[in-house]
Amino acid sequence: MADYDVIVVGAGNAALASSMSALESGADKVLVLEKAPREMRGGNTHWSGGILRFAFDEPRDIEPLLPGVEDDYTRFFDGVQPYTGDDFMGDLMRVTRGRTDPELSKVLVGNSRETVFWAHERGGIPMEPARSIAGVEVDGVVIWPKGAIVRAEHEGVGLSASWFKAADKAGVEIRYDSAVVGLVRDGSGRVAGVEVSDPDGIAEITAGAVVLACGGFEANAQWRAQYLGAPWDHAKVRGTAHNQGDGLRLALALGALPWGQWSGCHATPISAEWADFADRKLTDRSNRLSYLYGVMINRQGRRFVDEGEDLQFYTYAKYGGEILRQPGSKVYQVFDQKTVHLLEPRYETSDPIVGDTLEELVGQFDIDDKVEALRTLDAYNAACGDGDFDPSQKDGLSTSGLEPEKTNWATRLDSPPFNAYSATGGITFTFGGLKIDEGARVIGTDWRPIPGLYAAGEMVGGLFHYNYAAGSGLVSGMVFGRIAGRNAAGQNW
Repeated sequence: MADYDVIVVGAGNAALASSMSALESGADKVLVLEKAPREMRGGNTHWSGGILRFAFDEPRDIEPLLPGVEDDYTRFFDGVQPYTGDDFMGDLMRVTRGRTDPELSKVLVGNSRETVFWAHERGGIPMEPARSIAGVEVDGVVIWPKGAIVRAEHEGVGLSASWFKAADKAGVEIRYDSAVVGLVRDGSGRVAGVEVSDPDGIAEITAGAVVLACGGFEANAQWRAQYLGAPWDHAKVRGTAHNQGDGLRLALALGALPWGQWSGCHATPISAEWADFADRKLTDRSNRLSYLYGVMINRQGRRFVDEGEDLQFYTYAKYGGEILRQPGSKVYQVFDQKTVHLLEPRYETSDPIVGDTLEELVGQFDIDDKVEALRTLDAYNAACGDGDFDPSQKDGLSTSGLEPEKTNWATRLDSPPFNAYSATGGITFTFGGLKIDEGARVIGTDWRPIPGLYAAGEMVGGLFHYNYAAGSGLVSGMVFGRIAGRNAAGQNW
């Protein structure tokens, strides 16, 4: 007789969704093993912005998630555009250059709406408009970017707290300071438990099935150097220090098939002033994602990306990497008074560098070529055209004659005082992971499912390549966590 019906490794969004799904699917005893101490629990979920990207056909389809929203936002639904399954799949295909796993992406998109509603109802997760990080007010109406409207109330902190509250109420057992150091197989080769290292020593715990949902390897400097290359070993980590790739290591040693882009990751521009690991109390407020309304200058005094290529939710994950690859892995984001009011509130965690002239501003930068920086800003101003600036959508207001061009939101820097913020490249999670099938079963190098072993969350490889659409990671964790828990409880291996 096994000690538990299902063991879930990890305690973030995907793991707790899996534990709740296992219980409602017939498992009587579910154990969640969290390597971190209780005060550091929750994995990367705690640091997330809490945005949930899911498909829906009509604006009012999302109304049950946001009861009373029109009391706070008049004409709220006038600013909401449908985000169909085709829209979601199109975004995945576009940002991954067509490399998203065709089977898993269909599962993600097709289950996204139902699963978010399930998390709201089953997990008791209250939700709210993502106003502090999305949406631009135009003529009294907040215009929301497609697919980035709803988030968990109080962002990742609230999402994590709600899952823990629901799991505790449902009877999920959670153990902290409990690192899984081995996977146990029975005589038939089926995964039948785990070896756990806790303050009392090492013990074996048996189960009907095991779900791995303990994150990627983004906090492991050695693995970052090995798989992502230099200078990723120097990247600041936006989330937990505990995601060292433990689950990946154990599964690969068991014969699991590595899958996806192991040389890729979800990066993000963050404040260069922050520590190597993000402050738990400040959660995701290290992000610096309003660069589309200004320009970015590296230490050589040059621009290096098209800041206006797209809305920030489709560029920040790759631009974090571009920033990290600049000399010294540090850049400055420059704004004037026409756009500073558009900066997301997270910028308030830093004091800006301020100058009454661009020359005075640049003089305060920690860069190698201030003369070139001033020349770059002057050239940018000269290349800006005339047209209507619209911060709510790609407006086509572009430069002409620059390399690279700025293709949207190219307004001249001519309204002092000027503000600048430092930024570096941070890492949120890694794209490489394990191959799973539609049932979240881990596939082995023989291309057959490994009996009794499931995976969800950041451990799933193949969904994301090169880039990432904001909010798709949390929903992926919910979708495949729910599937993994359901199948692990039913032992459909």
